[in-house]
Amino acid sequence: MALNNKYIYVAKTVLVFKNAPTKRAFYPLQSDTIDLQVEGTGWQLLFARLRISPPSVSVNLGQLNSKDFIVFSDQLFNINRQLESTQKVISVKPDTLYFDFTKRVVKKVPVKLIDKLGFAKQYGIASEIILNPKYVKVAGPTEELAKITFWPTDTLKLDKIQNSSTTRVALQHSIHKNVSIYPSSVEVRLPVDEFTEKTIEVPLKVINNRNYNSIKLYPKKVKVSFLVALSNYDQVDESFITAIVDVDEWQNLKHRQFTVKITEFPDYCKLVSVVPSKIDFIVEK
Repeated sequence: MALNNKYIYVAKTVLVFKNAPTKRAFYPLQSDTIDLQVEGTGWQLLFARLRISPPSVSVNLGQLNSKDFIVFSDQLFNINRQLESTQKVISVKPDTLYFDFTKRVVKKVPVKLIDKLGFAKQYGIASEIILNPKYVKVAGPTEELAKITFWPTDTLKLDKIQNSSTTRVALQHSIHKNVSIYPSSVEVRLPVDEFTEKTIEVPLKVINNRNYNSIKLYPKKVKVSFLVALSNYDQVDESFITAIVDVDEWQNLKHRQFTVKITEFPDYCKLVSVVPSKIDFIVEK
């Protein structure tokens, strides 16, 4: 009989804001966790102590269009509608939520794809991954938007890929205070193709020859081997690749051979080897 009686106990719950003002940006000046004084049965006190169902309650922020605070006692009816019928909220602590308002601005930022892609053997990304849209709009306080330089997507996970595909990926939820984003998802186009190996000869370029010495290289070209998509096989030639040697290696570091460095290379190809990787040279002053 005692367990069937009504008792008052305290339950913590998380606030979920809805109907936020569209023309005013704000910071809550207190935690998003509140204490509810709940009237329930002894059974609830025994088995569901410090818990309510659901574990969060929605609070209407419509009053913020004309005020800088929200009074919970004005919303007890709507709060109780969200709880189990056997529970009743009789008061909230704190009873008033205060907000700090700043000007709301809009900013455009690029989308960053977060992915974990696995391909079938000899397959890979053949060209640039296309995001649509490439940019999204974020809105919120100036101080928060200054921290945002891009917006990440949820992780796109695919395995054993061997065909091009188009999919939609959601953007990550905001971790910033009172910042909203539009749209909430982007289209991702993955251009996939089979890869094969190709080798081309690339002439070497000399850099940092400040004294204008006559430098003879042996050999003058290197063989660059790389994996390239079949659809791009004929397109990629030596003009897409830049191979250099740096005179500072000899002038400052006293090296007896130059190290070949690849400074320009197609993003959609995969470098395999550069032969030779060390170059003999003669300097004539």
